[in-house]
Amino acid sequence: MKYIVGLLIIAAGTFMVMRTDWMMKTFGRVSWAEQKLGNGGTWTFYKILGIAGILLALMIMTGTFTPILDAIFR
Repeated sequence: MKYIVGLLIIAAGTFMVMRTDWMMKTFGRVSWAEQKLGNGGTWTFYKILGIAGILLALMIMTGTFTPILDAIFR
């Protein structure tokens, strides 16, 4: 099950990175990102969010997410 969910998250993250213009048209600008990251901050925010989703999915699929989470909150 974790592999199916992981692949879906990877697909969503890849879509966010590759189709940032669609994300901008559909969800609009993120004022926080524009303020903190400067002009084009929303584009950067969507790309960072997509890459973070891909990395998180890979960590979950390989089983490295839980030990890291345990180490942080222990």
